[in-house]
Amino acid sequence: MSNHRVLEVRTMKRLWPHFLLVVSGALLFVIGAAVLSTPRVFFAANGVALGHDPSLLSEIRAPGGLLIGCAIVMLLGAFRSAITRQALFLAALVYGSYGVSRLVGMAIDGMPSASLVAATAMELIVGVLCAVSLTSFRAASDESATLDATA
Repeated sequence: MSNHRVLEVRTMKRLWPHFLLVVSGALLFVIGAAVLSTPRVFFAANGVALGHDPSLLSEIRAPGGLLIGCAIVMLLGAFRSAITRQALFLAALVYGSYGVSRLVGMAIDGMPSASLVAATAMELIVGVLCAVSLTSFRAASDESATLDATA
């Protein structure tokens, strides 16, 4: 492989985790903001009617704020290398736990709407991509530190 091609591959490996964090963080921010600000509208899109019970709406809105907070950490991790590993871990944890929890719900309660099945697939894919990226990011960081130490 030519030196130019090796440099391209290394650049892609280095930029991929940051790109993944921007996409997953932005998506999570939008979802969190929708859950927090307009939960009835957001859930109605999936065929779920929340009604007007303030206690129920409070319980629904609270995770929206948590998702926004997690999204901010992911977005910061995309631009601050010092926390990229932690942000990738958080992204893998959030997306993976949502996807796995939906699978548990499907096993217990039956199949939800098609849009929620699609959300499950997307969450699992993003979670796995973040987990794989985390292990690759660690390996690349370790390799880089070894190269720097021998230079």
